[in-house]
Amino acid sequence: MTETAIFDDHDSKNPAFQNLGFDSLGLAPELLKALTESGYTTPTPIQAQAIPVALAGGDLMAGAQTGTGKTAAFALPLLQKLLPLANTSASPAKHPVRALILTPTRELAIQVEESVKAYAKHTPLRSLVVYGGVDIKTQTPHLKTGVEVLVATPGRLLDHIEQKTLQLNQVQILVLDEADRMLDMGFMPDLKRILALLPKQRQNLMFSATFSNDIKKLADDFLTKPQLIEVARSNATNDNVTQKVYQVAQSDKEALLIQLLKATDSKQVLIFTKTKITASRLSRSLEREGIAADAIHGDKTQQERIKALDAFKSGTVAVLVATDVAARGLDIDQLPMVINYEIPSAPEDYVHRIGRTGRAGALGIAISFVSPEEDKYMVEIEKLIKRQITKEIIAIEKPGPRSRPSSHKTSHVVSSQDAATTKRLPPKKKNIDPWFDKPYEAVIEKKDAITRSISKNKAPIAALLGGLRLNK
Repeated sequence: MTETAIFDDHDSKNPAFQNLGFDSLGLAPELLKALTESGYTTPTPIQAQAIPVALAGGDLMAGAQTGTGKTAAFALPLLQKLLPLANTSASPAKHPVRALILTPTRELAIQVEESVKAYAKHTPLRSLVVYGGVDIKTQTPHLKTGVEVLVATPGRLLDHIEQKTLQLNQVQILVLDEADRMLDMGFMPDLKRILALLPKQRQNLMFSATFSNDIKKLADDFLTKPQLIEVARSNATNDNVTQKVYQVAQSDKEALLIQLLKATDSKQVLIFTKTKITASRLSRSLEREGIAADAIHGDKTQQERIKALDAFKSGTVAVLVATDVAARGLDIDQLPMVINYEIPSAPEDYVHRIGRTGRAGALGIAISFVSPEEDKYMVEIEKLIKRQITKEIIAIEKPGPRSRPSSHKTSHVVSSQDAATTKRLPPKKKNIDPWFDKPYEAVIEKKDAITRSISKNKAPIAALLGGLRLNK
């Protein structure tokens, strides 16, 4: 049976946390120094509740929306518990994997490990991230030096296990980050294989933005008497996000998007599509309209995705078009707008999508383009988030037919005016050839006459084979 603690606020303005600082959570001076240097002074509700539970050694099932600081909620207690085992030895044997953090996507894995490294920078603890999409041989040398904290995607972790480049027999803490997305992406078989390789005596921390029946079943399978903590109602959307729904035909979505982007002149907009093909096509269409855009999806290499994301964060690219898989875990500060170009089939994905904006107390806007075929998906979304969103209709400015280049257009106008103001030129004289006016002559009869004339004057020519038989 789980113990439950639920808090309704998303930020530290909750009176219960106004006077609470990180120094009151029992964290080591090395970690507090790193937090201060990172600009963090007051824990968020999920951090204030999860850190003491994790430090106490119990299993935890935490429900928190993205942008509420959940990475620090598990990274800080994890590092605190490993500090007594930290050492400066160069021997890899002195640095076994003691904490394993599993994430569903490469982008999230990279961001989580960056946070771990930042919090641990004043400690001897080592961390590393491994993920697919890059040559596995580039990761092996780093693993051989030894790391205490390993952040990984399930598939690449199993690759390393099969190649015997790492061992998990000393893992003391397991973290499943965004567990709901792992199940959505079909990682359950991989998770079961990984869990079977871990020591039975370990601490488990599971974080999820939504609590579906599958998530609860997963929790029952590998958590031991977990304490349940939620900083908001399960499957709720952030109150900082203004949600809008525009009803539009599927064929008009692109025109509406271009119109909206040009009208708002937003510097950062994240657009979600359901397929990789649509993401690529849409980004190219926006580029043709003079809107700096790029796309990230599963077919892009890791380097291409990182490059596109960095360009988006720096402002070089104003619009990033992404599929759910690629965008999961994207952490972009002060992202003002998210647009659902296509409505997700799974209502939980809607919660994750709009959670990219309105993070850490900031305001955000989430706009959804809903075609008549997608109304059924919107009904399920409203059931999940337990609220109705007002449907709006925006008049689409239909672009006129594309004009030809100016040089062609000018010549066309001039020729029209000339036709109206000048006399018609006289037709050219017809070329006359007397041969065409001669009467028809039978060519065959003429040929026969010539042939008969020749045969009278010349002896017959022998055939190729056998010669000619002469009548005597």
